[in-house]
Amino acid sequence: MHSHDHGQATGQVLKWSLAATFAFVAVEVFAGIQAHSLALISDAGHNFTDGLALLLAWIGVYLQSKPADETKTYGYHRAGVLTAFINALTLVILSGWILYASVVRLRSPQPVHAGIMMGIAALGLILNGGITWVLRQASRHDINIRGAFIHMFGDALGSAAIIAGAIVIRYTGWEQVDPALSILIGILIVWTAWGIIREALNILLEGLPSGLQLQDVTSSMRAVEGVLDVHDLHIWSLGSSTRALSCHVLIADVPPSKSDGILHQLNAMLAGRFRIGHTTVQFEHVGCAISESGCAIPVRAEGHEGHRHS
Repeated sequence: MHSHDHGQATGQVLKWSLAATFAFVAVEVFAGIQAHSLALISDAGHNFTDGLALLLAWIGVYLQSKPADETKTYGYHRAGVLTAFINALTLVILSGWILYASVVRLRSPQPVHAGIMMGIAALGLILNGGITWVLRQASRHDINIRGAFIHMFGDALGSAAIIAGAIVIRYTGWEQVDPALSILIGILIVWTAWGIIREALNILLEGLPSGLQLQDVTSSMRAVEGVLDVHDLHIWSLGSSTRALSCHVLIADVPPSKSDGILHQLNAMLAGRFRIGHTTVQFEHVGCAISESGCAIPVRAEGHEGHRHS
């Protein structure tokens, strides 16, 4: 229930942020044309993709909150990852246009109205900074929200740069600073988008979750009392904050009551140390000759599975 309520609250924040962002885009485009400022128009384009980012993030939050069903047995965890990936791609495409237009303007600089630039950029700084602030908490645990957060943070930095550029133009008359700022904004867009693209692709391709080392997980599982070996270990992400694991675990030929205890210890360790909450563990039992070093000579093996979902 708490997670559902949190999702609803985040959805409301995204919805109001979306409306404010699109309204500001219209103002910024008009002001950019009036001021002949490529930096403002470029920033309006960036803000427009921010609006799309917020829209996709809102859709992702809605889909992620839907429960699993007969066809989507894992639920819709990856809906948010997919929207984050699309967001990042739109950023890269936009940056290509900004960089091209900036190079053209550098070759043929045009006079700009520094006062309009400064006023609109200040308004953008307030808007983007405010949205960034309210999304900061949710962005720490959700790649979908983090994609929107980085969009807005990048625009807040862009607005601050435009304010600085307007001051330079007003007091020095150096009009090339306007397209130069656009180039910096374009580079900033690519830099912020790359991390999202890389993380989203890793999740979509079922790669090892960020921050985990396969050998660390294997060693920790082997250290659990009763575990003789671990093999066929696979770890992947169902979504931005949901990790899954499947493996075969070799244990002695013990009664089910004792193997259940081993399974409980494994799941508790995986959840506590590695934040892996969805596990499928198949036990393989071995009978062996007892030596001074313990169970040394396997004579037969059979298995059963243990599952855990959280």
